[in-house]
Amino acid sequence: MNRLWKNRGYVTLISAQAISSIGDWLSIIAIITLVGLKWEATPFEVSLVFLCLALPMAVFGPIAGMVADRWNRKTLMIVSDVVRAGLILLLAIASSLWMVYVTLLAVGIFSAVFIPAKNGKLKEVVDTDDMKAAMSISSMIESSTKILGPLVSGLLVALFGAQQVFFIDSATFAISALILIFVPKAKALETAEQEKPGESFKQSFLLGVSFLTSNRFLMTGLILVGVSLLVLQSADSQLIVLIRELTQASPDLFGYLVTGSGLGMFTAGFLLAKKADYNAYPLMLLGVAGMGGCFGMMGVLTSYDFGYSIIWGPGLGFIAGFAASLTFVPFQATVQVDTPVHMTGRVFGVINSVMTTATIIGPLVGGWIATQIGVVPTFLITAGLLVLLSIIGVLTKRIVERGNGHGSTSERGTPEAASR
Repeated sequence: MNRLWKNRGYVTLISAQAISSIGDWLSIIAIITLVGLKWEATPFEVSLVFLCLALPMAVFGPIAGMVADRWNRKTLMIVSDVVRAGLILLLAIASSLWMVYVTLLAVGIFSAVFIPAKNGKLKEVVDTDDMKAAMSISSMIESSTKILGPLVSGLLVALFGAQQVFFIDSATFAISALILIFVPKAKALETAEQEKPGESFKQSFLLGVSFLTSNRFLMTGLILVGVSLLVLQSADSQLIVLIRELTQASPDLFGYLVTGSGLGMFTAGFLLAKKADYNAYPLMLLGVAGMGGCFGMMGVLTSYDFGYSIIWGPGLGFIAGFAASLTFVPFQATVQVDTPVHMTGRVFGVINSVMTTATIIGPLVGGWIATQIGVVPTFLITAGLLVLLSIIGVLTKRIVERGNGHGSTSERGTPEAASR
């Protein structure tokens, strides 16, 4: 891991990520404060805020991935940050919900381009041997901003007001773009599978899909992660409803639980970065089972209205966050290692699209189930499905690990990538 901190390209890239991630939280809290409190929007209108941010990634993810594979990745990231900085300023003068929705949709589109471009650039500047540690550190940054972001944003909103925070958020994107200017080019290496000149978007997309479907681990891992996230979001979105079932719950319990989850994710990321020679698939299955166990315990303890929720709530949140990192970080790290650099954008575009779609559908399904049968049964069903999914994974483990059908190499750079 010490080599990573001496890698100027990687340090520059994650520095920009850290600032940008803080900015994301600043805007989310400010928007919810503006729309939910100042404008007194309905619950449905507030939910559309999150939908506008997530929908572009779900719909345009694969296309954005192809764009990231064809054009200069560094330039795409800088342009995306600069445009988002300008769009966030529009929120400071927004006078209607529709203006907010349209602006957020535009922000989401440029975010959909930024993410696969960043993953592709990461592949260019980090050696394969350091990739797992690099992804773990990236996860630590995300979990840290999950803890600090809402706290900083809430403080800034209280001090300056929601609209003033949009100016600060815009500045974070501008600073991120400035830092990205100093990300170096990748070294040019040979690779057997480069994109052919004049290849159409359709051919490019089909090539990326073909790579995914022929790589046994990536395809199985994507299904496991996608289904897990769908099931997880079904219950996670109803967490505040579950807390309401407790007669002696602290008003701040939800915040403590989220903080516990962030600390769990940070801890898992730290451990994965320290020991990067792990076998990804068993860790993913352990993580899925761990999330199932935590949600099951939350359901059981709530059904019995068990006291001391201020202790077991954050504790289970910590374990759930730890387990979530065991599921998602090894998968994404292995994708980075196994995917050739010239396909990274397409592959991550498809993966991000699947995961974002799961985060959209999951809360809708969870809300419907909780309305029909109650929130405690929803958590118990979620727990059972996650544990069942991990058992199925164990039974098919030998098939998944027997080998992949795709013989691609995963070099850090390519002649095509060297210009990115």
